[in-house]
Amino acid sequence: MNKTFPPEVATAIRKHALLNAYRHRGEAKVSPVLSKVLFELPAFKSRVKELLPLVKEIVEEVNSLSMEEQYNILSSNWPELLEVERKQEVKGLPPLPNVDKFEMVRTRFAPNPDAPLHLGSARPIILCYEYAKMYNGHFILRFEDTDPKTKRPLPYVYDWIREDILWLGAKWDEEYIQ
Repeated sequence: MNKTFPPEVATAIRKHALLNAYRHRGEAKVSPVLSKVLFELPAFKSRVKELLPLVKEIVEEVNSLSMEEQYNILSSNWPELLEVERKQEVKGLPPLPNVDKFEMVRTRFAPNPDAPLHLGSARPIILCYEYAKMYNGHFILRFEDTDPKTKRPLPYVYDWIREDILWLGAKWDEEYIQ
């Protein structure tokens, strides 16, 4: 171990290496650990070249431990880090405002069947589906082919859209072709 750094540096490296390993199936990576250490101990930014071998050494040591050993060391020395992890895992959708004023929550995704869906469609599909599920409501798929002169619907695109929605793990309760 490098003797040119005070003991709190090695402690910070070990802490961040264990946390990084915990988050990534037992395999810590040098670069994120180094970044966290430099954020916590900014006075050592000017000595990053000297610090790097120590970070590599401690990361290798942490990676040689079993996941259970990593977790046990982390939980006995820095349990507050695991509490932060648990709190972050409990993410979910925020409640809808005024939802109690309605008998049923009905959400809808309304694509125009003139082209395949794109990546930007994934978010509204998932949000609408998850909100409907959250409130035991209905998720509606409503094809909007209302202006065939401007955007001609393509018959095969209807099936593409259905397949893409199912691929995202969403299932609609009602379907309409407007």
